[in-house]
Amino acid sequence: MKTELLYLVLTAVLTGMLWIPVVVGYVVSRGPLTPSGYKAAPTTPLPDWVNRANRAHLNAVENMLPFAAVVLVAQATGVSTAVTANCAAIYFYARAAHAVIHISGFGRFMARTVAFTVAWLAFITFAVVLLQRAA
Repeated sequence: MKTELLYLVLTAVLTGMLWIPVVVGYVVSRGPLTPSGYKAAPTTPLPDWVNRANRAHLNAVENMLPFAAVVLVAQATGVSTAVTANCAAIYFYARAAHAVIHISGFGRFMARTVAFTVAWLAFITFAVVLLQRAA
């Protein structure tokens, strides 16, 4: 498996697991879901970390598709370089850091924004390399 695909799979696994803290937070805060909870969602306040976990999950889902598209097009067209491999790894680790920072609420040094920006720059760099090879 190419490095880019490995990190795409790892990113998909990370994204696919980020719902778990949200559900744990809901159950810890509100108890197990009851049949009436399916008709109308409970409105009791949730702890801040649960809201952050939900936002981290949504952000990961929103960013997964563009990253996956670029990696899969690169795979389909045979584009794989040291730069694209490094970008895929950087993207994954920055997204993992972003999730941890977001859920924890760590607010120093603009850490969440920095992690997001690093991942975004890795994605953009990957896309630029792909587009240059396509031309």
